[in-house]
Amino acid sequence: MQTLRVSSKGQIVIPIELREKYGLEKGVKIGILEFPEEIVIVPLPRDAIKAAKGMLQSKKSVRRMLEDARKEERSLEHSKKRTRKAS
Repeated sequence: MQTLRVSSKGQIVIPIELREKYGLEKGVKIGILEFPEEIVIVPLPRDAIKAAKGMLQSKKSVRRMLEDARKEERSLEHSKKRTRKAS
């Protein structure tokens, strides 16, 4: 872990080794994730669409996934109706 200092303006200097490793050049956007005990700096991709490609791969088609979700929803509604009638 590297130690950095925060300036009076709230700025930090990211060491050259890390800037080169993660492609942090002038104008590159970064994200800051906040957790209860820490913050994490994450380089954001220049092209979010390209970066997301292949991220949601599935063996099922979208149509099949929707059909399955609707079938499950109907089943839940049916069981709710049975529970209400039994009460």
